[in-house]
Amino acid sequence: MDEKLQLRIYGDDSLPTLIYLPGLHGDWTLVGSFRKHVTGKVRFVEMTYPRTLVWSLNDYAAAIEAALAENGITHGWLLGESFGSQILWAMVGRKRFQADGIILAGGFVRLPMRRALQLADRIFGEIALALVTQIIFPVTNKTFAWLYTKLARCRFRTAPETLEKINEFLERRTRLDFKAAQHRLHLIAQNNPRATAQSTSVPVFALSGWLDPLVPWFVVRRWLRKNCPALRDYKIIQGDHAVLVSAPKESAGQILEWIL
Repeated sequence: MDEKLQLRIYGDDSLPTLIYLPGLHGDWTLVGSFRKHVTGKVRFVEMTYPRTLVWSLNDYAAAIEAALAENGITHGWLLGESFGSQILWAMVGRKRFQADGIILAGGFVRLPMRRALQLADRIFGEIALALVTQIIFPVTNKTFAWLYTKLARCRFRTAPETLEKINEFLERRTRLDFKAAQHRLHLIAQNNPRATAQSTSVPVFALSGWLDPLVPWFVVRRWLRKNCPALRDYKIIQGDHAVLVSAPKESAGQILEWIL
């Protein structure tokens, strides 16, 4: 681990609190445009995970709960982006933090393609997870970084605050960062929070980009509608798997409608 969990808090404590749990990349570098669209309407809490290779999802949850408590935050809405949704379910299951509501953004309960990932992990071990991580997280060398920058200018053309942070995002993609993402992918493959999702009484909402080959929304939505009595709404909007990043204005508008 080369750093501690870090929090940044925007907004007055009189506002509803929205706690952003980032995805596989593990930091706040891409959420700037979404943050802009919720500023003044919620107290927005964002975080950067440590580059740990040993933490469990329970360890992530405990560290986040402790950091929130240190800042006097005892309840709020949990916004789980992709991998962050797995930490979200761990926090809900622990029942130490009062969740006012649950929002999945490109999130899920149990990974739809987990068996293929588990099989690859069992047969090929670290090599398989490294390959999958490289596909999802293709910015660990100069060529990929150059391509990512070019694609980002198109992908985030409506999100200038995100574009401003692309260089910072790329600088953080170190070899240790890649290994930490690989470890998080392993945690996803092994996790099964279905019992928590089925039994929770906290209102559940979900948001997905229509173009999401990583976590097919129709599979997640079908399971939630059938098995999660607390599900209140599931919206499909423009954007991709990182829907808060690819469609920040639309995502913010929908989430604020649920919260407010």
